[in-house]
Amino acid sequence: MSYKIVGLVAAFLTMFSFVPQIVKIVKTKSAHDVSIIMLFQLSIGALLWLIYGLSLRDIIIVLANGVTLLSLLIILVLYQKYGRKRNTLCQ
Repeated sequence: MSYKIVGLVAAFLTMFSFVPQIVKIVKTKSAHDVSIIMLFQLSIGALLWLIYGLSLRDIIIVLANGVTLLSLLIILVLYQKYGRKRNTLCQ
C-alpha cells in the first residue's frame, strides 16, 4: 500500500475531525464545555505543522493542517461568541 494513500486518509480524517464540534456549538449555542487551552494548543500545533508542510512543499501536510487550523479558528470564534454565556436553565 502506498504511503500517499495513508497520508491522504489521515489528512481527510484530521481535516474534518472538528466539524461535529462546530455543528454542536452552533446547534446548542453553547461552547461551555470546550477547553480553550486545548483549542489554543491544537491551533498552535496545526500552525506549526502547516509551516513544516510548507517548508517541505508537501501538499498533504499543508492541506490537512490548513483546513484543521481553519476549523479550530472557527471554534475559537464560536467559543468567544457562546463560551462565556451561562446556561439560563441552570439559574
